[in-house]
Amino acid sequence: MKKWSRREADGGLSLREPAIGERFSRPPWERMMRMHRLIQSGKFPNCRKLSEELEVCAKTIQRDIDFMRYRLQLPIEYDQLKFGFFYTEPVEAFPAMEMSEGELVALLVAEKALGQHRGTSFERPLRIACQRLAEGLQDRVTVNWNDLDTAISFRNAGVAKPEMAVFDAVSKAVMESVEISFQYLKLRSTQHEFRRVRPYHLGCVENQWYVFGYDLDRGQIRTFALPRMRAVKLTKRHFERPADFSIKEHLAESFGVFAVAGAEKRPQRVVVRFDAFAARLVSERTWHPTQEIRSLPGGEIELTMQLGGFEEVERWVLSWAGRAKVIAPKALRERVRAAARKILED
Repeated sequence: MKKWSRREADGGLSLREPAIGERFSRPPWERMMRMHRLIQSGKFPNCRKLSEELEVCAKTIQRDIDFMRYRLQLPIEYDQLKFGFFYTEPVEAFPAMEMSEGELVALLVAEKALGQHRGTSFERPLRIACQRLAEGLQDRVTVNWNDLDTAISFRNAGVAKPEMAVFDAVSKAVMESVEISFQYLKLRSTQHEFRRVRPYHLGCVENQWYVFGYDLDRGQIRTFALPRMRAVKLTKRHFERPADFSIKEHLAESFGVFAVAGAEKRPQRVVVRFDAFAARLVSERTWHPTQEIRSLPGGEIELTMQLGGFEEVERWVLSWAGRAKVIAPKALRERVRAAARKILED
């Protein structure tokens, strides 16, 4: 095993072989490229000179050197006589990130998908991240952006756009685990009401942004749509998100975004039958993690799911305009029948 001595006084580094399974954090690519140019210049920069030039501490320089040597396989050595780093053999160019054409196209598709986050506080950092990844490729693979724009697109109907002040405040509160207060307008109400919440999770479901959190006054986890929130204020009270909270488990028995609380949360077996035309469309997508599809004569199918509430699935069944029929449970069948009759009322 190779060993190097440490020279603290002159800015030298103690380099070592990484232990098996040791993980390096990935330093900023731009800083390492500047270090590469300084070492390549033949001026034998040491730890002190590099830290002064790049305005970072010596420990950061050491981590960068370790990353460049062991992960990027650059031939870096420390000269004991000239007190600085040098390359033991010519290095034509700084290593670029390897990415196939398919991976690059996937990256550009991801950039186009940012439409879902356009106008939010996530848009700028996501766009910058995509740009930095593309710049690191150094033209190893070239894809015409105009061709991609013509070939691939995203279209979202009914996209909700919350006020940016609300979105920024809620996202900050979620990330920093800070209690918030706000005015909220419920679907069946005409006036806003005051709420105090510990926000656990921010999610985008069916083109709508929601925050899931513990309502301090009601003692339950509730779901709030950001477009119906206003006057959001961050308090100075921090909280710890429960270790057992999981958004996946919280919505496991929900057809959409609203989880049923209390005794009503017991899942029920929901069976919906679709005619041959709708069957093909339904079979092409996953509607719920618990779904099972059974083929019937004539091309029809039956979709079975375990759900804790009926409100969202009721609207979904009605959206199929008579091509869907509720088989079970009876309570859901009666709700759909009543809603259909109300549509026909003058």
